Amino acid sequence: MTGTEHTGTERIATEQGENMSLAGKTILMSGGSRGIGLAIALRAAADGANIAMLAKTDTPHPKLEGTIHTAAEQIRAAGGQALPIVGDVRDDDDITEAVMKTQGEFGGIDIVINNASVIDLSRSLDLTAKKYDLMQDVNVRGTFMLSRAAIPQLLEAENPHILSLAPPLNPTPKWLGAHTGYSLAKFGMTMVTLGLAAEFAEQGIAANTLWPRTTIATAAVQNLLGGDRVMAASRTPEIYADAAYAVLTTPARERTGEQLIVEDVLEQAGVTDFSGYAAVPGTPDDRLFPDIFLD
Repeated sequence: MTGTEHTGTERIATEQGENMSLAGKTILMSGGSRGIGLAIALRAAADGANIAMLAKTDTPHPKLEGTIHTAAEQIRAAGGQALPIVGDVRDDDDITEAVMKTQGEFGGIDIVINNASVIDLSRSLDLTAKKYDLMQDVNVRGTFMLSRAAIPQLLEAENPHILSLAPPLNPTPKWLGAHTGYSLAKFGMTMVTLGLAAEFAEQGIAANTLWPRTTIATAAVQNLLGGDRVMAASRTPEIYADAAYAVLTTPARERTGEQLIVEDVLEQAGVTDFSGYAAVPGTPDDRLFPDIFLD
């Protein structure tokens, strides 16, 4: 992490107040073996949070770095407690087991992060039925089922949050037509989250989505969105992690049902210099690659 990023994190902590911390809080996250999910977990671990991860990556992938076990090692090294749970967010039994194991290990659940997501930007005639179903099952159904399974625990939490890494609803011809199958899956994640926010607002469970203005330097960007050229014009996962931290340390009744943008959240928290988040140091903001779904 660069000096600018550390300064941004400290500024967020100051703005949120000394009493708002993730120390001792328990997060149940889908995925998290690498990329944005792992960055969010490591930021929470720096406070001393407990991180339970439900992910499939039990063994190394030939093209992707990291497993659920290496992620757990990094979380512990960062100061948190880790509970790696090998399973599939598409499997109801695995979800039930993840909630029970998390509750049994840490005594409850304070936060659910819907991080697991499948991306396929194929046009409709090229998208296979299998991949369409996979995106619906992981992105939409997985978000709903994991969040729902944890709600009894969230109702007992002091500051319960559901955070889904999904875009604001922008169902224009541009974005629906660009990759219809993927757009449906990501907008579905958002609709699930907004629905839960409305349904459980009176009980004090916050549910929000979070999405960046620029691409983030992850394996998905490397492999699917343009390779090294787009990676070099992206921001690091730490910008997402700092924004997520700002959301999750906000009192739940003060921010729910919102479709949040990473940079807006950080600006509201007092961070105005994003230069330290550039994947390639020195890249000016106007040369960064814009993420999809935002006009």
